Formats: sequence, C-alpha cells, structure tokens
Amino acid sequence: MTDDVKHLMQDHYLKYASYVILDRAIPHVIDGLKPVQRRILYMLWLMHDGKLHKVANVAGQTMAFHPHGDAPITEALVNMANKNYMLDRQGNFGNPFTGDPAAAARYIETRLAPLATHTLFNKDLTETIPTYDGRHQEPITLPAKIPLVLLHGAEGIAVGMSTHILPHNFNEVIEAEIAILEGSEYRLIPDFPSGGIMDASGYDLGKGKVKLRAKIETRDPKTLVITEICYGTTTESLIKSVDEAAKRGKIKIEAINDYTSDKVEVEIKLPRGQYAEEIIDALYGFTECEVSLNSQIVVIKDNLPWEPTVNEILELHVNKLQEYLRRELEIDRDRLLEKIFEKDLEQIFIENRLYKKIENIGDYDLIHSTIEESLKPFHKQLSRVPNYDDRERLLNIPIRRISRFDIEKNQKEVAETNESLGAVEKDLKQIKKFTIKYLRDLLQKFGKEHSRKTKIQEIEQIDMRAIASKNITVGFDPESGFVGTKVTGDHTFTCTNFDKLLLLFKDGTYTVSNIPEKQYVHNEGKKVVYAGVADKKTVINVAYKDPETHLCCVKRFIIDKFILDKNYRYLEEGNSLEFLSTDPKPILELHYYPKVNQKVAKVQFEVDQVRIKGVTAKGIRLATKPIKKIVQLKEKK
Repeated sequence: MTDDVKHLMQDHYLKYASYVILDRAIPHVIDGLKPVQRRILYMLWLMHDGKLHKVANVAGQTMAFHPHGDAPITEALVNMANKNYMLDRQGNFGNPFTGDPAAAARYIETRLAPLATHTLFNKDLTETIPTYDGRHQEPITLPAKIPLVLLHGAEGIAVGMSTHILPHNFNEVIEAEIAILEGSEYRLIPDFPSGGIMDASGYDLGKGKVKLRAKIETRDPKTLVITEICYGTTTESLIKSVDEAAKRGKIKIEAINDYTSDKVEVEIKLPRGQYAEEIIDALYGFTECEVSLNSQIVVIKDNLPWEPTVNEILELHVNKLQEYLRRELEIDRDRLLEKIFEKDLEQIFIENRLYKKIENIGDYDLIHSTIEESLKPFHKQLSRVPNYDDRERLLNIPIRRISRFDIEKNQKEVAETNESLGAVEKDLKQIKKFTIKYLRDLLQKFGKEHSRKTKIQEIEQIDMRAIASKNITVGFDPESGFVGTKVTGDHTFTCTNFDKLLLLFKDGTYTVSNIPEKQYVHNEGKKVVYAGVADKKTVINVAYKDPETHLCCVKRFIIDKFILDKNYRYLEEGNSLEFLSTDPKPILELHYYPKVNQKVAKVQFEVDQVRIKGVTAKGIRLATKPIKKIVQLKEKK
C-alpha cells in the first residue's frame, strides 16, 4: 500500500512538474511566448479585422484554448500590451511606472499591432495540436520571424527552475541578426522600457548581471527630480525606499512628491543644511535608485529546458528565420507555377476549341475522358499533366468568358507571372541576402518606434561608509541626560550611520542601540557614565567595589557582541562602579581606609598591566585592604 502511494505521488508530481515547466512558466525559444501569451495572440489573429476588441471578449474567446479561467488571461494580455510590441491598446491599461492596475477588462480594448501581423503569423508554417478539450486546434509555436524572447524578456518560476530574461532593444536585436548573417562582430545588451542608466559590463552574454540607476536631475540646489526609474521598480516602491532610508537616518529629506503620469516625475525637497549634489550618492546607495538585476536565461527547446546565451538564441533565430523565409518563397514559387499552369491550360482549351468536342456528349465521365484525350498533344507545353480537378475547372469556365477570351492579355499575365517567378527563384538562390533585406525592411518600418531608452554608462561602486560618515556628530550632555545627533555639549564624537551607540550605566549595565537624533537616557534611575561608538575594538577599563567588604577589583574588556536595545551587565549585581575610562594606559591612585600604625596610606596601580578579558569575566583584586576611594592620575607616558 505504501509503495503504491509513493509511486502514485512520484508519478503525479513528475507530471505536474513537467506541465508547469513546459506549459505554464517557461517561454519557448522559437516564438518567445508562454502558452497563455501564444493563445491570446493566436485568438486575436483569428479575430483580426483591423478593429479593436474588448479585452473581456478576447479573454472569453481565449478560454477555448486556455483551461485556467479569464483572470490569468486578462493579466497576461495587459502585461503583454504594456511591452508595446505585439498589441495596440485603447483605454486604461494601468501604469507600469507607478504600479497602478489596469481598468476592468470590459472597459479596455486591444488588437494585433502591425509588427505582430507582419512577423508572427502564417497558417502555412504553423503546426497545430488539439486544444485541452479536443474541440479546436492551437499552435505548438507561432512562426515568429523576430526573437520575441529577447524583446519582451520573461520571468517565470517553475518546479526546480526559474527564468529571468532581460528585455532588449528592437533595433539592436535586428542589427545583431544582420551582423550574424554578414559574419561581422556584434554585442547585445539589455534595454529597459523604464529607461535609466545601465552598467552592462557584467552581463556576460546573458549569464551575468547588470547594474541600473534611476535618472536624477537637479532642478535647484534644494530640489531633486527622478525622471527615469530602474526596471522592476515603481515610483511607489521607490518612494517607500526613500522614506525608509530617511527613517534610518541614511538621508535627510523634507518632502517627496509623485507627479508621474505618462512620464516619471518624483520630486524630492531637501531640508536646511542639505544640498542636492551631496545627497545623490546617498540615494543611489540606500534606495531603489540603484538596483542590480541578475540574468538567468531558461527557455524551452525541443520540449526540454535549455540554458543558452543571448548569442545562441540569436543564432538559432537567424537560422529559423532563413528557414521560414525559404519555405514562404517555396510556397510563393509553387503558387506562381500553378497560376502559370492554369493560364496556359485555359488558353490551350479555349484557343484550340477543345470544348467543341464535348458539346454533344451526355455522359459526364465520357466528357472528362474526352478532354483528357484531347489535352495529351499539349502536355509538352504544360508544366505538369492535368488532373481531374484541372479538367473540372475547365468545365466550369462560363461561355461568356470563353467568347471574350483575350489571348494577348492572357499571355501578358503569364509573362508578368513568369517575371515574379524569376524574382522568387532568384531570392531562393540567395536566401541569406534575401534575409538581410527582410531584416532591413523591418528596421525601416518599425525601428523608429523603438529607440533605445536606457543609457549605457560605467557605474562606479559606491563607498557606503563614506556616504554615511558625512557630518554626523553625536553629542552627549551628562547633566541633562540627552544624547543624539541634535544634542550639543562638550562631550561629542563623530561616527557614521553604520555605527551603533554604546551606553554604559553607573549601575553596571550597558546597552547598544541605533544612533538617535535626541533621546533621554538617564531613565529608570540609571545614570549614563559613558556614551560612545560600539566599534567592537575600544578597550574599557573599570574598577568596582564590594559595598560590604570595601574590596576593589579592576578589569579590562571589549564589547564585541550584542543585540540592539537589549540590556547587558558589565559588573556583577551589587557592586558599585568606582572608575571607568577608555584611556589606553590609565594610572589609579588607591587610598586606603586610615588605621592605627598604618605605614602606607595610598598606592598606585597601572591598569594596562591587567589582561583584557570578556565583558562578563570577573576582575582582579586591586589590593588586599579595603579601599576608601580611587583617584585617576595622569596617563602613563
């Protein structure tokens, strides 16, 4: 029973995994489409009449091919329409810049774009299979003449694998294909519809990553405007990242406003003391104004997952394009040959009055056999032997057409068709040259609509600590008990936004926290005796006394482990702190309680002779006698 269930689960899971990989998440390398996208485009082609169609209607019709409801179909259609290649649109299809959703499917309309009708469809080249319910036929792949997988890009998560293909520029992709055909060098890098600035030095033919930056303009010394954002982000997520950076103290802003419509416009106002040129690096360092995108190309080829480079996809498509164009030329050649044959046959039939031989024959089979016999002397003038359908077509010629048949006009049409046939046969012999011409025609027709949006520029690595360390001074006022960047006083230290604040209290406890603007720290009866940077290297020297025995101990330690905002102890509970310092070589003067016949009233102790231990370790005894007080002398030279 257990083995049966185990085998059943394994078999079902493998089928599910295969289905998700092949039929849901991963695009096919030939047409660059996932099944739902292919079904939408195919249905739009069947519906195509040049007019716009309601998206709700398209989704409903596509459900005949797609067994997953109208919601994923509508979502896929809107996403594909916003890529501005395959679909024309009318209505509110959402805003990819802001992340705003599209209007309901019943309010928006779409149709195939000219580029789609020109490059995606040919019923003579399309292989089909039955749909999920067997009622219709759907294409295995569309005969795409452009590498749509590189133009659209793709994202998908399947079972045990995922794909993340970055979009590329139409003109550059076509030019790269021409370069392959001409045998010249080429380099293809991504281009994003959101624009921005890109460093593609690590792209590695689609197996690496690119670094992207938003385009930031300085409107005046106190105002920054983001006019282009990084691919994969929205103005909403960008503003959220700026707000979070401001809350963490990484940047200081007065206000941020989103005026985005058809173009991105996010305005950042700066407070007093902050200037536009100084904050740009911080925006790149701590917000979504800079992102890194990894490229992981996984596509379906020959019914199996394939991990190619960008160049391998291009070379495959160039070969596929030549195959498609050759087959189309061969179809055109056969059509022209058939047209010449039909005109020659018709001229022979009428010019030689072969129809006279069947005027008095009543039997239909005898009519066919008579025409067949009468055509035999003319077989050498024809490209092939006429068959039953050819004879049937002759019999259906109207008498009016026979009586008005113009031999010269017919011969002229045959000559023109022969001329077209010669051009087609010439193109077949020079298929590479014909393919290059086809690609150049694509550039001429559609290239102006798809100029590069992302600027290519080398992006230097930002020194995060250098950005954070600008003008950050922390003040501590022991009298008032306040500490922070907005506190003034004699006790100050400089640090970065990456540093943490270490506070040691007189009661033997300490805590580590983020650096505040202004915070009261003498709370709950605890007085701060030290405020500094938790740098995990500063040596802290303390001396403490047992209130009952008045015996004193000293220890040295480094605080190198902590959890933020958690209370720890550096002295055992019950002991009183007598001395604390971070001086490297402090000298203490120990004053004993006076006694009769006491010869030594005080002694000196060099603290740097004590070995550094952990913060929870016990100290060593300063003296065997009770100590009245401890005084720090000048540091040892």
